[in-house]
Amino acid sequence: MSAFQWTELDTKAVDTARVLAADAVEKVGNGHPGTAISLAPVAYLLFNKVMRHDPKDDRWLGRDRFILSVGHSSLTIYNQLYLHGYGLELDDLKALRTWGSATPGHPEYGHTKGVEITTGPLGQGLASATGFAYASRFERGLFDPQAAEGQSPFDHFVYVIAGDGDMQEGVTSEAASLAGHQQLGNLVVIYDSNQISIEDDTNIAFTESVTARYESYGWHTQTVDWKKTGNYVEDLEELYNAIQNAKSVTDKPSLITLRTIIGWPSPKKQNSGKIHGSALGAEELSALKTVLGFDPEKTFEVSPEVIAHTRNTDRFDRERSAWEASFDAWASENADKKHLLDRIVAGETPEGLEAALPVFENGSSVSTRVASGKVINAIAGVMPELWGGSADLADSNMTTIAGAKSFVPSEWSTHEWNGDKYGRVLHFGIREHAMGAILNGIVLHGNTRVFGGTFLIFSDYMRPAVRLAALMGIPSIFVWTHDSVALGEDGPTHQPIEQIATLRAIPNLDMVRPADGNETAFAWKTVLERRQGPAGLALSRQNLPVYPRGEADETGSVYAGAENTAKGAYVLLEAANGQPQVILIATGSEVEIAVNARIQLEAQGIATRVVSAPCLEWFDEQSAEYRESVLPAALKAKVSVEAGVSLGWNKYVGPFGQSVSIEHFGASADPKTLYREFGMTAEAVVTAALASIAAN
Repeated sequence: MSAFQWTELDTKAVDTARVLAADAVEKVGNGHPGTAISLAPVAYLLFNKVMRHDPKDDRWLGRDRFILSVGHSSLTIYNQLYLHGYGLELDDLKALRTWGSATPGHPEYGHTKGVEITTGPLGQGLASATGFAYASRFERGLFDPQAAEGQSPFDHFVYVIAGDGDMQEGVTSEAASLAGHQQLGNLVVIYDSNQISIEDDTNIAFTESVTARYESYGWHTQTVDWKKTGNYVEDLEELYNAIQNAKSVTDKPSLITLRTIIGWPSPKKQNSGKIHGSALGAEELSALKTVLGFDPEKTFEVSPEVIAHTRNTDRFDRERSAWEASFDAWASENADKKHLLDRIVAGETPEGLEAALPVFENGSSVSTRVASGKVINAIAGVMPELWGGSADLADSNMTTIAGAKSFVPSEWSTHEWNGDKYGRVLHFGIREHAMGAILNGIVLHGNTRVFGGTFLIFSDYMRPAVRLAALMGIPSIFVWTHDSVALGEDGPTHQPIEQIATLRAIPNLDMVRPADGNETAFAWKTVLERRQGPAGLALSRQNLPVYPRGEADETGSVYAGAENTAKGAYVLLEAANGQPQVILIATGSEVEIAVNARIQLEAQGIATRVVSAPCLEWFDEQSAEYRESVLPAALKAKVSVEAGVSLGWNKYVGPFGQSVSIEHFGASADPKTLYREFGMTAEAVVTAALASIAAN
């Protein structure tokens, strides 16, 4: 542990950050200056004295990760990115929260260099930080498991600044429980306990002991109280020592509760809700600058000596050089693992991925959840970076990698599960929301692929994290089983009706609902090959027929190959005469209904095409020519078949089309009864097809 050092230039750099925060919000007329003002010394301490990072390379493999969970206080990170030379300049700060700027209202991953995660909704940053810490440990186990503690190039810390709002969100409670259980010693959280939110004093709604709660989760806790003397003293050496102490505790995540005054040293608005979410105003801004020794007549004032000091990279360069030497030594001794790392960093799947896919026998039947489990296990053999699990539903989601140990300290092994800190099977308990956030953190950390499962109905619990994955464009994989009323007797609380439609409404989320085992295999392959956004796999509980690909049915039409799954929608069975009068478009388990309806329609002399549409998002990406070949605009008679609401299907069936759907909640009964009573039958599809034809 190096001795704490602090100079007048450090103080001036902190005060510069305070003034920049106030000026930026004043200029745009809206924003959150208070926390950025009072947290300026904390963020500066991390960036300048604590973290291992390289402003010239924000994607450096060896960097510590910094997560600003209080995303509304975006200037807390923007000012440090500017001061330390990540690419932001004064003009960017002046353009805060304006169209096209590099400094949006909340930090956005992929938009601003140096931002590790999009942190808009409170709690998501802190919860996803647990995922970053998960990934760090798993990655170490994948590449360098034998190295001594702290001696691997894959060792680093995850630092978080969180606030009262984060601590009140339920998702952080779920994730913190898991972080303590997992003994994530590289996770260090600084909790800015200023006890002010938009509704002012948090005592109106929040009076618990956060420290006691986190101790009960198994965290190492410390308190640094800058108000303890009755005067406000920013004791940065005390905070620095607390951080170093936290880093030395390797078997627990650490919470440092920092007692602060929001907006300090703003003379009249400090310690109030008025400085939390609005500009200071000219008078208070002038007073703040006067207190700090800045010229009230100047805006965005940065002295040359401050910027020269903060952009001095000597420490960063030394740490980078030491890390590079360690990494090169590892690479020379681990050629195979270095080759694996290079492939993963390049975003490539293994060469043997398609060959590893299981082939499901023609004429057999298998649920797509069971098929998915077989696919996961087959892929796991050639893709060591793949890991995942479930929110306490492993036996139902089929998300367990057979023979693999569980990712959990060995002391938590049970009769059913053998734990190892570098294990491959994830157990989230009944914490769906935290699971989603943790998966996002793992993906953002990089260098592995991960999945997590629950029932489709409980995607509702995950939705904020799923939406953020789509917003960030990161390839999180959500396995959602029991995808329709056909799950049966559990009844309407467990039977998804609107979930598929509303999940499809999330931009950049691929909703994948395969029709049989072989579509499931190619769906997984496609999901793993795509990296531009998340995917949700909606899988059946009930067995479905495996279609005889390449063989003709009783009308002479040949079943198309399952490799077409990657196109999103394809002609599974063409009309017997090649000239369809109606097209039946179905997904998942309802493809079987469409296939049976086609037989009846063909028997009536109505030429019928069946389109399997496992992923409408992938289909929409195809060329106009391909889409026209599958769903020609001139053919107006189209019917969609899906066991859920019809919302969104009009785009594909058109004004003369029909939708066979379920527009109400389910009921408790066996699947066959439910499908019959709710009109999910071949006969209902035939009726809809005839109506669509008649409407033309």
